[in-house]
Amino acid sequence: MSKKNVLITGGNKGIGFQTAREMGQLGYRVWLGCRDQKRANDAVAQLVAAGIDARPVLVDVRDIESVQAAAALVFEQDRKLDVLINNAGIAGAQPVAPSKQTVTDIQQVYDTNVFGAIRMTQACLPALKTAHNARVVMVSSGLGSLTWTSDPAHPYSRVEAMGYNSSKAALNALTVAFSKEFAAFGISVNAVDPGYTATDFNGHSGYRTVAQAASGIVWLACLDSSGTTGRFFFDQEIAPW
Repeated sequence: MSKKNVLITGGNKGIGFQTAREMGQLGYRVWLGCRDQKRANDAVAQLVAAGIDARPVLVDVRDIESVQAAAALVFEQDRKLDVLINNAGIAGAQPVAPSKQTVTDIQQVYDTNVFGAIRMTQACLPALKTAHNARVVMVSSGLGSLTWTSDPAHPYSRVEAMGYNSSKAALNALTVAFSKEFAAFGISVNAVDPGYTATDFNGHSGYRTVAQAASGIVWLACLDSSGTTGRFFFDQEIAPW
């Protein structure tokens, strides 16, 4: 019960894996959430080889039974959850004009990026309540900022990805909603923009490294939650909704 732990969805590669590595280096037990068992085992083996206390947990955030089973496993093993990082996400079709993006594609994006985060947060609430000053981190995007995407002078205003952008705006809204309820339990809920990072997610076209992206997530995951909740951050600074 004394060792802090963290559950990270979409943790087997990219930003999720780097976040897992850094949280593990800080002494957290890492529950690495992945959809594929082999990839989960391979990623965990790398972390363990580096001296990190890491364990695989099979979870598909689109499947409520899978989500509930993952949350139950963590609670059964550790009796608590100090940090939940909702990192799993998909891009959907892009670039594509809003009038051309299919509803089916948008629904698929929302099922992972929005409803997946809801499923995970709700399922993990009992374990989060058991921890002291638990934290929930929503890995969002600057493309979910209505302030930035509506500003013609901002680069994000030129990104045509209605499904993805609006899903991250919705994720930011979830952050506010959960933060108000969870404050009574001493649980902070915040969102973070990791920035445009070079990963498989975007064909490695981003200008930031996974280390740069993960640093803000780790900072937020370890931040004293007593007075910081319901906020959106980029590089440790408050970002506009």
